[in-house]
Amino acid sequence: MCADETLILGIGNTLLTDEGAGIHALNHLQSAIPDTWPDIANLIFIDGGTLSFTLAVWIEDCSNLIVFDATELHQPAGTVNTFVGSEMDTFLSTTKRSAHEVGLIDLMDIARLTENLPENRALIGIQPDKMVWGMKPTAAVQDALDEAVGEAVKLIKQWQKVNTGQEVSAT
Repeated sequence: MCADETLILGIGNTLLTDEGAGIHALNHLQSAIPDTWPDIANLIFIDGGTLSFTLAVWIEDCSNLIVFDATELHQPAGTVNTFVGSEMDTFLSTTKRSAHEVGLIDLMDIARLTENLPENRALIGIQPDKMVWGMKPTAAVQDALDEAVGEAVKLIKQWQKVNTGQEVSAT
């Protein structure tokens, strides 16, 4: 990967309704890019499922990382919060550990220990409503996908301008 590529990582289990919010957001962004944002390029999309140490190589090898995940935000279902840079680090270090084999904090710690933490990184969290058997998210999470994708697009455009030396506007 090179500096102008952005790794988009979706996390979750699509068999458990809102637990799959990260994967649904990843798929939503990937399908919207060609028609809605044809000017955005150099994206790598990975369905991270319920996480694995094998993702560490991808995270260590990128300069720009956006992670979509169902996240306990203690807010109404469908709320989207974006944590950028050190905000992401702080949020991950203060939240409950994942029930999966490995948590996102573990992957970020591996990158930190090997001195390969992505320079530009963000977690876009979506507050789940229900995590029960089902392959579609609840209405609240489904409605939040556009907002989550919009947050990702803003970051991608901002980082691409910085990486190409263009001036970044405040909007």
